[in-house]
Amino acid sequence: MNPLIIVAILAVMYFLSCLKVVNQYERGVVYTLGVVSANPREPGLTFVLRPFQMMRIVDIRTITLDVPVQEVITRDNVTVRVNAVAYFRVLDPIKAINEIENFIIATSQIAQTTLRSVLGESELDHLLSEREHINQKLQEIIDKQTDPWGIKVSIVEVKDVELPESLRRAMARQAEAEREKRAKIISAEGEYQASTRLGEAADILTRSPMSLQLRFLQTLAEISTEKNSTIIMPVPVDLLTPFVQQHLMIQQQLAAEGAASRQPLVPGVAPPSLPREGAA
Repeated sequence: MNPLIIVAILAVMYFLSCLKVVNQYERGVVYTLGVVSANPREPGLTFVLRPFQMMRIVDIRTITLDVPVQEVITRDNVTVRVNAVAYFRVLDPIKAINEIENFIIATSQIAQTTLRSVLGESELDHLLSEREHINQKLQEIIDKQTDPWGIKVSIVEVKDVELPESLRRAMARQAEAEREKRAKIISAEGEYQASTRLGEAADILTRSPMSLQLRFLQTLAEISTEKNSTIIMPVPVDLLTPFVQQHLMIQQQLAAEGAASRQPLVPGVAPPSLPREGAA
């Protein structure tokens, strides 16, 4: 075979091996004789002069980092197990390659230590109620520590807070007692409002006896609609008042007549004579 053809084939194979493809979500960091280029290679077809140049591909997509479960002692001496998730991406591929050996592992370690530190400064009630504030604080601290590596931490979320079994039972009892307290308060408030309304209604009915009688008749109408064999009807005292007054008047008249018949005789005054039968 002609040596020129062999050289040409080898040249083509070398040229093809120097061609690299950078995807849209990647950037290429090129080293020329060990010195990094000023700008990373953009997506598309690029040429790397081997063996004098070497290119490392960096993924610039957002990476989801699952922070392992951490045992944390809160400020009020409660041991909890907490895990979290962090979202970050590479903003500067050159720093991510040159400033840190493995930026994913390093970011994971920073997230774990920061999670233990921040939650250890918080009380349990604050941890459970102010989750959003804690997430924001974690994001700011981790992002500040990873900024020299060209890493941008966008979101940090506390996923789950596992409490001890005894504490969960105590919190359940506390929540149940709180619900019973609210139920009793609402019931007492309802009783107070009902008694107030009933008192106002009683005052109105007292000022108008006819309204009381109409209410009594309405009650009888409501009772009559039920299929009852025996009906006990309460009689208002106001209905018996005229009869009681008339009876009292009769008793007073009889008492007056009896007192007049027993009046003692006065000297020099003849007692009244009773009329005789047949007298004109």
